[in-house]
Formats: sequence, structure tokens, C-alpha cells
Amino acid sequence: MTDHPHIAVFHRTFAAFSAGDMDALAEVFHPDVVWHVGGRNLLAGDHQGREDTFALFGREFQLTGGTYRPQLHDVLANDDHAVALLHVKASREGKDLDMDYALVLHMRDSRITEGWVLVTDPSTYDDFWS
Repeated sequence: MTDHPHIAVFHRTFAAFSAGDMDALAEVFHPDVVWHVGGRNLLAGDHQGREDTFALFGREFQLTGGTYRPQLHDVLANDDHAVALLHVKASREGKDLDMDYALVLHMRDSRITEGWVLVTDPSTYDDFWS
């Protein structure tokens, strides 16, 4: 059995994100992407469009002084979605973030059109980013 093509798209996305390669990210993110971050913190909200979404990603690295480090556990995919299971470590202002989370991605034509960040401990996540 072969992997679904959206798994390869996510692997390219993860590699580009980890390297800060915005040109490579632009290839896999639809220009009108919507990125959802839950909670009550500096990153929370619905980020509209590639520019706003990429600014959010940059802010994660900026606010953590470059310590934001996601680690990929697994990716599952079908024709409409990809779900990535991850773990992240970061530090900022004397606080540490060390938690599992999931990204649920809506895919169309091998591009990410919408994404949801789902964390395992919302109150810790809010505290870290507040």
C-alpha cells in the first residue's frame, strides 16, 4: 500500500516550516488559506490568507527567540484532509512549552486551504503565549 499524496505534501510543508523557507511554504499553502488557532493568547484567532498565516508562523519563532521546535510523530491523510500528530518544545519569558498537538488540514489540489491547531492542554498553551 502506498502513502496518500497529501502525506508527501505535509512532509514538504513541515520541512519548509522547520527551515523557515517561505518560498517553499508558498507552494503548498493556498493564497486564501485560513489558519485557526484557538484559545485566548497572542496567537489565537482566525488568520486569513497566506500573508497573515505566514506572519503568525514568524511570530512563533520571534516570540520564542527561535526555540520553537515542532517534532513530527505521524501524518494521516485522505483526499480531503491531512492530520499531523506533533510535539512541540519552546521557551519564552521564563516559561517552557512541552506538549503534544495536532494539525488538521483541509487540502485541495495538493495545497493547504485551511488549518486548525488543536492542543492537548489549552490552558498551558494560553499561559505560554500570553
